[in-house]
Amino acid sequence: MTPVRSAVVTLPGVPGPGDGDPGPGPAARGATGPGGGGPAARAVRLADLAREASGCTRCGLAGGRTQVVFGVGDPDAELMLVGEGPGEQEDLQGEPFVGRSGRLLDRLLAEELGLHRRHCYIANIVKCRPPGNRDPLPGEAAACRPFLDAQLELVDPAVIVTLGNVATRALLATTEGITRLRGRSYPFGTRTVVPTFHPAAVLRGGGEALAQMRADLVRAKARLVGAGR
Repeated sequence: MTPVRSAVVTLPGVPGPGDGDPGPGPAARGATGPGGGGPAARAVRLADLAREASGCTRCGLAGGRTQVVFGVGDPDAELMLVGEGPGEQEDLQGEPFVGRSGRLLDRLLAEELGLHRRHCYIANIVKCRPPGNRDPLPGEAAACRPFLDAQLELVDPAVIVTLGNVATRALLATTEGITRLRGRSYPFGTRTVVPTFHPAAVLRGGGEALAQMRADLVRAKARLVGAGR
């Protein structure tokens, strides 16, 4: 596949990680330096945070969940993927992106970046399944945001791929849709956000959407190479 040239643009008012949002939850506080230490220390802190999230009742989604779907992957990952929220299979299995969408995501990660999901870190804007797989409501996303901010702080990825409208709008603090936002990369503090379609939308959208998602992942790969960590 022909590599896509990456263009970095700035959206007015795009915050750095956590700007204007509540701070990380108690389990993540006290981290020193980027990521809060080495991989082992970050893994312990993430496990502590996951235990905290497992009892969370900050919003109404807690009442309908089978379990909290906190996140999974390498605590030392350079690439983090952020979706919107768990679906039915994720709610049952406790891991993000395990259904048809997850299988497509796994395939594209392997084909375009040469990565297995275990080499990335995968999370969602909300950690509990919204009823009927609807989009998370603003209040639900805000209640869960401290957990995501803590994950970003602890993993400290160089590149964040946002999957779909909800995740992209949340991280870039914009109302623009994914169709206009994808195709470019955006500064996010010391990191880079690369928006792309949600895999579920690609499954519905056919060949053109698939080609565009592939191009976005090539762009993410170029940003990873350019990060030089």
